[in-house]
Amino acid sequence: MNREVAVWDRTSKRQPGLNWKRGIIHLFPVPALAVYALFVVYPIVAAFSYSLFDWKGLQKGAFVGIDNFVKLFTTEPFNGLFWNAFGHNVYYFILEMVVQNGIAFILAYIIYTKVKGAELFKMAYFVPRLLSVIVVGFLWKLMLNPNSGVVNFALKNIGLAEWARPWLGDPGTALTAIILANSWFGVGFAVLILLAGLQSISQEVIEASRLDGVQGFRLIRSIILPMMTQSVVILTVFTFIHAFEAFELVYAMQGSQGEPYHSTDTLAVFFYRTAFGGSSGDGVAVGLGSALAVVLFLIIATLSALFMAYVRKRDMEY
Repeated sequence: MNREVAVWDRTSKRQPGLNWKRGIIHLFPVPALAVYALFVVYPIVAAFSYSLFDWKGLQKGAFVGIDNFVKLFTTEPFNGLFWNAFGHNVYYFILEMVVQNGIAFILAYIIYTKVKGAELFKMAYFVPRLLSVIVVGFLWKLMLNPNSGVVNFALKNIGLAEWARPWLGDPGTALTAIILANSWFGVGFAVLILLAGLQSISQEVIEASRLDGVQGFRLIRSIILPMMTQSVVILTVFTFIHAFEAFELVYAMQGSQGEPYHSTDTLAVFFYRTAFGGSSGDGVAVGLGSALAVVLFLIIATLSALFMAYVRKRDMEY
């Protein structure tokens, strides 16, 4: 008993020092939280606040409540431009999932099988990601030039001259060309995520499956993909967020007007044009642009949260 009391006395004497150290440790996240609050939380709150006011240029006017949201969804040309841009974002996401992530899985699986030169391939696929988006956009704009671009030149020289076209000048191909250029730019990042998922699979499970006669595509579909669900989920959420935030590459290749004929408009480009560059000749519309920013944030946050919740529920069921 006396020994226990002595130990308790020594511990209690050291307690103030331990509390002080714990307090210091708790201060470490403060700088990161301050930066996050300043550059993420504050702009979101400010955008919501701005969306509730009428604006005369850059001067705040009267409080109008949800009038800017109503105008966005019910007044031409804004409602038409919104749904047009929203459809383009959905198409952006679907094509990125199919092309970028499909190719990324093939490349990741090739590297996973440890073919000769796999490490070199991994570096080569990631190199485009190191370039600036503006540089990538400028390079692809040159390559897609209808007169001097390497794409049309290559098509003509391999006997596919009828496929040559003004890729960025045709409303039917402009957005697809931008998404394919973005897939070339982002495939390296997707390869790394999927490769990490592949390498987390136990080799014992793979070998046991092969001994049971599970080979080829059946092995990928029945064993490998279900066991790398977390990586696929992370990549899907990243792809969704990136698709609905698409701005830099579109702006670099087609400017802020969504040319030709708004065929490359995305919600982020529409927001930029509305809030800073005017829309349909109406000049700068800060309140309407802020309402659009809030809607875009709610779309991304809500759908991402629902998708993650569905995946968690599915994992618990299995």
